[in-house]
Order: sequence, then structure tokens, then C-alpha cells
Amino acid sequence: MVNDRQRTESADVSMEEFGHLLKRSILMTGLIVLVTGCSNLNSRNLTPQKINPQVESTTQSNTVVVAGGDPNFIVQVVQKVGSAVVRIDSARTVTSQIPEEFSDPFLRRFFGDALPRPEQRVERGSGSGFIINASGQILTNSHVVDGADQVTVTLKDGRSFDGKVLGEDAVTDVAVIQINAQNLPTLTLGNSSDLQPGEAVIAIGNPLGLNNTVTSGIISATDRSSTDIGASDKRVDYLQTDAAINPGNSGGPLLNARGEAIGMNTAIIQGAQGLGFAIPINTVKKIAQELIANGRVDHPYLGVEMITLTPEIKDRIVGRFGDRVNIITDKGVFLVRIVPQSPAARGGLRAGDIIKSINKQSITKVEEVQKIVENSQIGTPLTIEVERNGTTVNLAVEPGPLPIRSRR
Repeated sequence: MVNDRQRTESADVSMEEFGHLLKRSILMTGLIVLVTGCSNLNSRNLTPQKINPQVESTTQSNTVVVAGGDPNFIVQVVQKVGSAVVRIDSARTVTSQIPEEFSDPFLRRFFGDALPRPEQRVERGSGSGFIINASGQILTNSHVVDGADQVTVTLKDGRSFDGKVLGEDAVTDVAVIQINAQNLPTLTLGNSSDLQPGEAVIAIGNPLGLNNTVTSGIISATDRSSTDIGASDKRVDYLQTDAAINPGNSGGPLLNARGEAIGMNTAIIQGAQGLGFAIPINTVKKIAQELIANGRVDHPYLGVEMITLTPEIKDRIVGRFGDRVNIITDKGVFLVRIVPQSPAARGGLRAGDIIKSINKQSITKVEEVQKIVENSQIGTPLTIEVERNGTTVNLAVEPGPLPIRSRR
């Protein structure tokens, strides 16, 4: 065991070196995926600006609005469901940190008020949401209410309520809010599993503080991976739309021609036009049900940093490390780093391994690993076949619960 550990640590050091090289490489920008904790969508995200443990889908009308049959179908949709879309304002108090040495009593004794002290500031943001239950349950994005000390929900009719966050999931960017109200208008949740590019869609929200704004367009694409849009810390396959999405639309609904929510608007790519992204409503419903029932969602987690192996990447590795690596294949998922004490580390995965299959399913892209892990069960082993220095190794790795990190 001592020799095995020494060899593993040696491999980690060399592959860590390679990992740093990859991160500095322009060629590899955006391709490294860390299956671990979560953060915001960085420059690409929208600025934010208990019922039964089931998400209620309320049918408000039997009337079906057909996009191709009525040029005013958007008006009908807005009149039907617009009052179920809300504005969400959040505020949180942030305390600035000072260097630890400035807290030394000796320094304080001699320099007193001349030394810096912690300062507090209030960060405010706004976004959108939609009511799913007449007794006051609302869906929105996690990043709209993340770390909020105060949440205020404003209805279309002008009434405002204090909101309580029942739960939020940063991995999918979904949150559930409760307000103390009854007989509220609600939005019907549709089905996002059979959407096709070209379908007409409508977005309602509060972009840039302009309440009750309506935009329209089409579904531009489905199944955009989180890696595709530069949000590799998320576990969502997004809907892409050309309906205008702007900061403040976060958490608002993307509707079909029948007025059903088929997505939750969540992200844009800054500087681009006609590129908005929404979380499919089937994903939103699944996460919301768990948040309502448990207040949190446990996601399976391995703890690996990985990239899709290509012939070009293989050449870079071999060119950099020469005889220290022996790579036969040019397809699979290359493990750049293993998080210490993670399920992957306990299961025997090493930096430099190339994942060839999981549960006998062939693996060629990081997105495939993410999907399999997300759909796995915590504590149920995954059979992972890897190539290690030119030989095949089979491992049983038990996913653990994704560590929850405070983003305050």
C-alpha cells in the first residue's frame, strides 16, 4: 500500500502540472470540467438583480391558442397568464474581510482606529418568478435569491409580500419561494421533453427593472449542455431561444403558444444577440418537488476534473510528458485532477486515467460522464473502465453527495 500511494501521489504531481498547462492554454479555454462544487455563471449569467410535496399544475382554461392560426396569439397568452409572473427583489448584507494580521491585539493597541476594520454593505438585485400554486408558491432562479437576507415579491397588480426561500439548488439554479397569500393566479407547467427547434415561445419578466415585459421568438435549439454555454459547474441541458432575454428576466417563464411554462429563463451570453437559455421545465419540476419536500437536493458527486480527449489533446500530453505517459486511445475522458478525499479518490481513480466506459456505456465526452453521474444513486457503485498507462483497469466508484458550499 505504501508503494501504491507513492505512485499515486507522483502521478498526481505530474498530471497537476499538465492540468495547469491546459488551463493556461488558449486552445483549451472552456473545456475543463470540474465535477464538484458550484458557483455562479460568472460573466454569462443573468444578474439577479408548504404545499404538498408535489408541484401543482393548474389548468386555467380549455382554450388552446394556436400560433399559426391567430396573429394575436401572444396577446391571448399574456392576458391569460401574465398576472402569474412576479418581480423578485432581494437584498443581502456582505461583510468585507480584512487581513488576519490586522486583528492582532498588539497592533490594535498601538494603531487603534488607524487600522482597517470590517465593513458591511448591502447588495441588491432583482429578477423574475412565476406562481405555481394559488396559496403562494413561486419558482425562480437560485442566483436571484442566493444568500438573501430579505426577499420581496411584487405581483402584477402592485401588491408586495415578504418571501421565504423554501429551498434553493445552485447546481441546477432553481429555487422555491413561499409568500403568505391565497387565491393567486397560477401558471400551468407544460412538458419540455418533446420540444422542437422552431416552436414559438414567449418570455415574460422584469428585465432591467422594466416590469411585465413581453418578448417572443422561437426555440432555437434543445439540449445545449452546460459546457456549451460556459456554465460547466451546472448540471442542466438548456433550451436555447432567440426571444430577447436580459438581466432581470432570470427566473421568469418561457411559455409555449398555449401559455404553458416550458422553461425557466436563466442565462445569456454577454455581447451576443438572440442567444438566451432556459432550464427545461421538466428539470425545474423535479428539482422543485425535492426542494418543497426536503429543502435541498442531494446530487451525486465523484470529484474529478476532466476534459474530453481528442487527438490534439493527446498530442499535447505526449509532447509535454513524453515517456512518462503511455496513451493508446485518442477517445475518452481524461482525468486532469482528482479531488482529495473525494469518492473518486476513495474509489481508486487517478489523475491521468482515461475513462472509457461507465456501467458498460461507452464514454467519449465529459457531458456523458456528467449525465451518468447525475442520474446515478448516491452510494450505488458505478463500474468505471479506465485506461491507465496503456492498460485497462476496472474500478467500482460510489458517488457521494455533492458538498454544499456557502456562497456568502
